[in-house]
Amino acid sequence: MYDTLYLNLTEAEAGGVDFLSEIPCYLERVSEHNYGGHVILSGCLNGLKVSASRYQIKIKGSICKYYLNDNLQTMGRGDTQRAFERLSDELHLPMSLATVHRVDVGQNFIMKSPTDVYLNHLGVLKNYKRCPMIEAGTLYYTKRDEAICFYDKVKESRQSKEPIPELYQGRNVLRYEQRYIKRVASSLNVPELTGEMLYNSTFYRGLLSSWKDGYFAIKKINDITLNFQAMKTKQELYKMGVLSLIERAGGEMEMITQINEACKRGDLSKKQAFDLRRAVADACKQKEGLVTKNDCICELDKKVLDAIKFYR
Repeated sequence: MYDTLYLNLTEAEAGGVDFLSEIPCYLERVSEHNYGGHVILSGCLNGLKVSASRYQIKIKGSICKYYLNDNLQTMGRGDTQRAFERLSDELHLPMSLATVHRVDVGQNFIMKSPTDVYLNHLGVLKNYKRCPMIEAGTLYYTKRDEAICFYDKVKESRQSKEPIPELYQGRNVLRYEQRYIKRVASSLNVPELTGEMLYNSTFYRGLLSSWKDGYFAIKKINDITLNFQAMKTKQELYKMGVLSLIERAGGEMEMITQINEACKRGDLSKKQAFDLRRAVADACKQKEGLVTKNDCICELDKKVLDAIKFYR
């Protein structure tokens, strides 16, 4: 489930290897730069970007593309260990000791409906900023050091001019990705994150659990369909209308937050805000039996849970 990694290995961790003289021998398209008076040599290794100075080597790119030749496949724990072993052999360095400064955890799902259908059902996520990019068919949730992303993987691959495996041709492929971009160790509650920890079974299970929890923490928009068989009176119809509005807003707490903010702006009086909050609470108490869960959310819920079971 790993994709993009940023790795740093220092001269001391490498046992005193002369990076500037050794590393370029193993790279393609090597170029030389001068940064702050220091010589930097850069090149590529099977899709990975590698740069070396006198003191350290930096590697950036998709470990999945490096090892499996594309990132439409899934990079599990065993594959990750073998990828690090191969990377160590090719660079003649102990890459398992490298410090990880970014890690992306993701999975592709073949879905019944077009990917934007599912994006329309994903609402607010506490402590994250929701950033839909409609034209790109992408939905981001961002905060200081992390991001969560949902997007059409086939569309993204076509834009990158990458070949589409036969399995995914003509299919609806939704990518769910959790990105730890900065201060990775702090975000993952470990003193330091090294390459070898990525394929440690305990750490890996914990990371997948966080990936699953990140999805289920998202409030679902319109994750109900109106159950007309349950409507017997006009009052029930009104309640279902309120429930539909609440779901579109992202759930009960998000709706109440919006009412409170409107009151602070002066758009609502305190009495009006109180009445609206009570109407929201009353409608949510009557939710049972008046609504049925949306099939798209049920499908995506199952895909996320199945991925945890299979790749654990």
